[in-house]
Amino acid sequence: MSAALTNPNEVVTKALLRFVTLPSRERAALITLDNGFDHTKPNSFGPAGLASLEAAIDEAVAAAPKFIALTGKPYIFCVGADITGMPLLTERAQALELGRYGHRVFKKFKDSPVPTFAFINGAAMGGGLELALHCHYRTVSSGAAALALPEVAIGLVPGWGGTQLLANLIGIAPAAQVILQNPLTQKQLKPAQAHELGIADAIFSPADYLERSLAWAEGVVDGEITVTRPEIDRDMWDGVLYFARHQLDERLHGAVNSANQALELLALAKDASFEDGTAAEDEALATLIMGDQARASLYAFDLVQRRAKRPAGAPDKNLARDVTKVGIVGAGLMASQLALLFVRRLEVPVVLTDLDQERVDKGVGYVHAEIDKLVGKGRLDAGKAAKYRGLIAGSVDKAAFADADLVLEAVFEDLKVKKQVWAEVEKIVRDDCVLATNTSSLPVTEQAADLAHPERVVGLHFFNPVAMMPLLEIVRAAQTDDATLATAFAVGKALKKSAVLVKDAPAFVVNRLLTRFLGVVTAAVDNGTPIDVADSALDPLGLPMRPMALLTMVGPAVAHHVAETLHHAFPDRFGVSANLGRVVEAGKRGFTDSDGNPDPEVLALLEVGDSPSTAEQLRAEATGALAREIRLMLDEGVVADPRDIDLCMILGAGWPFHLGGVTPYLDREGISETVTGSRFLPEGAANAPH
Repeated sequence: MSAALTNPNEVVTKALLRFVTLPSRERAALITLDNGFDHTKPNSFGPAGLASLEAAIDEAVAAAPKFIALTGKPYIFCVGADITGMPLLTERAQALELGRYGHRVFKKFKDSPVPTFAFINGAAMGGGLELALHCHYRTVSSGAAALALPEVAIGLVPGWGGTQLLANLIGIAPAAQVILQNPLTQKQLKPAQAHELGIADAIFSPADYLERSLAWAEGVVDGEITVTRPEIDRDMWDGVLYFARHQLDERLHGAVNSANQALELLALAKDASFEDGTAAEDEALATLIMGDQARASLYAFDLVQRRAKRPAGAPDKNLARDVTKVGIVGAGLMASQLALLFVRRLEVPVVLTDLDQERVDKGVGYVHAEIDKLVGKGRLDAGKAAKYRGLIAGSVDKAAFADADLVLEAVFEDLKVKKQVWAEVEKIVRDDCVLATNTSSLPVTEQAADLAHPERVVGLHFFNPVAMMPLLEIVRAAQTDDATLATAFAVGKALKKSAVLVKDAPAFVVNRLLTRFLGVVTAAVDNGTPIDVADSALDPLGLPMRPMALLTMVGPAVAHHVAETLHHAFPDRFGVSANLGRVVEAGKRGFTDSDGNPDPEVLALLEVGDSPSTAEQLRAEATGALAREIRLMLDEGVVADPRDIDLCMILGAGWPFHLGGVTPYLDREGISETVTGSRFLPEGAANAPH
């Protein structure tokens, strides 16, 4: 190992070798990966960890045991390369050397004269799963938390053999799903899926996992157990990759370098020798590691993994009050989704109220139906389902909130309606009951202004769909006290949401920036830009959704209402599109049809000018508008730091990892300085974990 690869910050995962006696009285070598910490600090491989693994496999092979088995510390196998060392790689040659070093060490398991087994006892991701693929056989614990090759999502490729081994083990179609589709949709494999695909040859329960894996391995070596694997169909290889490329182009428009490289490596895996394939991995990985997209992705990954778990500005958690019952005002779709979330995560009674029994019954019925779906999919057992059904109730009388610790409103976005709700609720609930609004744009301070206890009002802005979107914007109003705020953060954590503290400012963070962005696009359409040009202008960024699809998902009526709210607050920057108003009035789903093409019926409604923009002009205007708005938001103190804006956009708007956060993207492209006169982040800040 070269001194150039030394990482002074590496938490070394040691490969601990011991010999175990099998039922036959013969010996097996067991290598356990362990960095000395509990499962909250997973095993990973840096240069020193690879050196320890190399020494262990060499010693094990020399001892000539019956077989060599590799496993991890409790709950963790290995989660791959130690990414904290990546910013230390300043030259391509260093990155190339690191790739080659990992390949050399892992290959010793593949080429071992002694049979090798990976006992995947817990989470196995990236290089950890690739190491397991190098072993001759694999078992997996049914309790393993996650199995994945997530590299494409962070600007890299599975560069320690994954692209070459996986496709030749399970076939090109499932390999493309694991390497390309799953990372880009943030999906991971469950142990049963890994077994079904053939990644693992056997699956055992956690209770006696190691004992059964050792016995199974001895059975394989003795010939008592035969491991069969499917024959790989190479005739369909090119067709699968053609389809995968088409899907990627449709979604990402060629903007994600790691996805393009992964496709090339999977194509090579069809006929190339393992040596040639892994050499190509080395070259691809070295290029990607030194590129902007990988560095940007690591910045985004670090925000999601670290900053999201330590929210800036959160008060002392010991101030939080217990929440043993939740009331929800409203029983529509959003309210019903929230009720299901609170029941599942908090496991406390939740009561929905609405104007009439029919609406209440519909809301409770939705929750019951969703619980039934979870049972049908095997994600919830019958006992839990019965408990959850018993926790959800409905009433037309807000008196049901009398003993609630938290009441959340999810009614129509109208300030008068919300103020009326709180006036009614305050007469019923205890003085220490937290009152939370799910408003997407209306001022929380004004909602609380006329109450006797405005200090217990806070904003909890959830995103739709509630179960899937990880962001929770917690809005501190002018009067909100620390106990209320601490309770909001505690509830957010219990709901498994990533909470960001935001100031009570119009539309907060995500909706304000999305409305600014969409406002530029709809204004361009109003001025005569063809819908298809306006819709595709941002394609070079590789955003997860085009503007018109985003507008459809948000809903034209909601987008129009938020635009009106922001126009009232900032008339010089936020316009209200007359054409969007016509779309809403006509009851249309947006400017495009279900296939994403301009809707002829909508085209007939539009009244447009004669000043169309080119795609380049619109892209420059849209990104410039984002930069200006972010600068104003930071000046206003909407959030504590540019990184909080980045985190909100990643988790609440799907801003892609390959661009990093929105602020480093604007810095990197020079837009920040051109438009606002300065960068958002210090030079190099987006290249290193925080």
